[in-house]
Amino acid sequence: MRHRGAVFWAWADPSLQHHSHEEVLADGARLDVQARLARTGDTQLFIGIYEPSGLARVEEAYARRPGETTTRAMAWGAGRGRALADIGAVRATEPALIRS
Repeated sequence: MRHRGAVFWAWADPSLQHHSHEEVLADGARLDVQARLARTGDTQLFIGIYEPSGLARVEEAYARRPGETTTRAMAWGAGRGRALADIGAVRATEPALIRS
């Protein structure tokens, strides 16, 4: 079971439809990418990497992805999530990020 962190809950809005992409990474962690259109028309993006135990390793949320469709934002987010996992730059003890 996935244990969502504070970044996800700050980003979450059940009234908005979103598109999602999930995959299992080489180290067994799970990558979760979600993109949506905000009420303002901005494309918004969430990236989460979760340990096999379900604990959040890193979560990033972007309030705006200027000039990107949800499809492009999701593709970028999947690449960003894989890169974060590959370089091992993020540890469970580091703070998660919210970006605008």
